[in-house]
Amino acid sequence: MAFSALMANKMRSLLTMLGIIIGVGAVIAMVSIGMGVRNNIQQSIASLGSNMLIVMPGAENRTGVRGGAGSKTTLEDEDADAIKAKIGGIDNVSAMVSGSYQVVFGNSNWKTSVQGVSPDYMDIRSLEVESGIFITEHDMVKRNRVAVIGSTVSENLFGGSNPVGQNIRIDNQPFKIIGVLKKKGQSSMGQDQDDVIIVPMTTAQERMLGVNYVHSINVQVSSPDIMDEVQEDIETLLRQRHHIAKGQEDDFNVRNLTSLMETMDSTTAMITMLLGAVAGISLLVGGIGIMNIMMVSVTERTREIGIRKALGATFRNIMMQFLIESVVIGIIGGVIGIFMGCTLSIAVAEFFNFNTVITLLPIAVSFSFAVGTGLFFGIYPARKAAKLDPIEALRYE
Repeated sequence: MAFSALMANKMRSLLTMLGIIIGVGAVIAMVSIGMGVRNNIQQSIASLGSNMLIVMPGAENRTGVRGGAGSKTTLEDEDADAIKAKIGGIDNVSAMVSGSYQVVFGNSNWKTSVQGVSPDYMDIRSLEVESGIFITEHDMVKRNRVAVIGSTVSENLFGGSNPVGQNIRIDNQPFKIIGVLKKKGQSSMGQDQDDVIIVPMTTAQERMLGVNYVHSINVQVSSPDIMDEVQEDIETLLRQRHHIAKGQEDDFNVRNLTSLMETMDSTTAMITMLLGAVAGISLLVGGIGIMNIMMVSVTERTREIGIRKALGATFRNIMMQFLIESVVIGIIGGVIGIFMGCTLSIAVAEFFNFNTVITLLPIAVSFSFAVGTGLFFGIYPARKAAKLDPIEALRYE
C-alpha cells in the first residue's frame, strides 16, 4: 500500500526526496573534500621527514633591534656532532647550509636552492635516488665538488636526458652530477621540493659560502612517542654548549614537525566537521519537506483512511502504512544521494586535480540520518492519520 501510494504520485515523491538527495550528496562531497585537504597536508608534512626536529638559530638582537628568526650564526658543525653523540633516541643528524644560485649547463641555466648537507640527510628527509648515488662521507672529507639534483632542475637543464656524469656550473664553479632525486612534489606551503641541488656540506661551507657555521640542524628521532623528551634534551645540551645562563634567552629554537602535524590535523578535522554540519542542514530541510508532503497526503486521503478503518484497519496498521511511506522516501533519497555525493567527489578530483577521500563513515552517517529523518518527520502525520475518527473520515468531502 505504501509503495503504491508513492508510485501514484511520482513527481511529488521525487520532489520530496530531493531535499534528502541534496543533503546526503552534499555531506558526502563536503566531507570527502575536507578529508582530501587533511590527507594532502599530512602527506606534505610527512614528505619533509618522519619524526623530525629542526634546530634553528635564534633572532639576532643589535642595540634593541631584533632580526628575523635564524638571523644569528650560533650553530656549528660540532653542535650537530654533540647531538648525535650525547642524545639518546636519535637515528640520524644532519647539519645544513643553503643558498640560492644560478646553475648553468651548456646554453641552459636555472636559478635554484643549493643545500649543503651530510649523507644522513637522505634518511632524515626520506629521499630516494632515482638514478646515480647520494653524497658520501668520502665526499664530505675531500670537499668534493659533486651534486645530487632534483627532478625539476634536471628537466630544466637537461630535458629528458640522464644528467648523471655531466658537469654543471654552480655560481661559476664546476660540479659533477652524481645522482638525481626521485620526485616528491609540492610541500604543504606550495614549495617545489624537487627544485633543489644537494652538495656535501663541507663543500658548500668552504668553497661556496665561506662560512664556518650552519643554518640549521635536522634531527630524526627514533619514535614519535619520545619527540618531546628528545627536544628537551637537545635544548638542555645546546644551552650548556652555548653557555646560556638560567633566565637568559636561548640563541636557538627547536621546531617539532610532529606537533605541527597534530595542530594541522586538528584544524582540518574541525573544518571537515564544519563542512559536514553545514551540508547536514539540508538534510533537516529535507525532513521538514517529508513532513509537509505527508501532512498533505493525510489530508488528501482522509476518506481512504476512513474506509480502511471501517473495514478493520487498526491504529497500528494506519500508522505503519504512513511511516513506511516516509522511511521509503528517506531510503531511496539516501541511496540516490550517496551515488550523487560519490560522483561529485570523483568529479572534483578528476576535473580540478584535487585529492578527495571517500570513506565509509560519512556515507553510513548521512544515510542513517536520511532514514532517521524520514522516520522522525513521518511520525506526526502518521499519528494524525491513525487517530482519525472513521465516521468523520467517511463524511470528509
